[in-house]
Amino acid sequence: MAKKNTGSTSAKILYRPVGLLSGVVSGALAGLVFKQIWKRVGPGEAEDAPKALESEFRLREVLLAAAVQGAIFALVKALVDRGGARAFQRATGEWPGD
Repeated sequence: MAKKNTGSTSAKILYRPVGLLSGVVSGALAGLVFKQIWKRVGPGEAEDAPKALESEFRLREVLLAAAVQGAIFALVKALVDRGGARAFQRATGEWPGD
């Protein structure tokens, strides 16, 4: 079994501003990535993904857009969070999570 690298309380507190900033960055980045992907693979000629309250789109299209957007957001957030935690560990010698 792998040894768990548990972070200290001070590391968790010091990491909070980094975590907040990475959350903002990952949300913005995920939005940009989703827009580019939807332009290329989305059905129809619309550049923007359908929103739940736009009646001109079928439910299937709205749900597809939401699922793709959610998956991209989760992937980008995980990548940015993990990268931020690794950079924090390299700088401080402590893992900020667990």
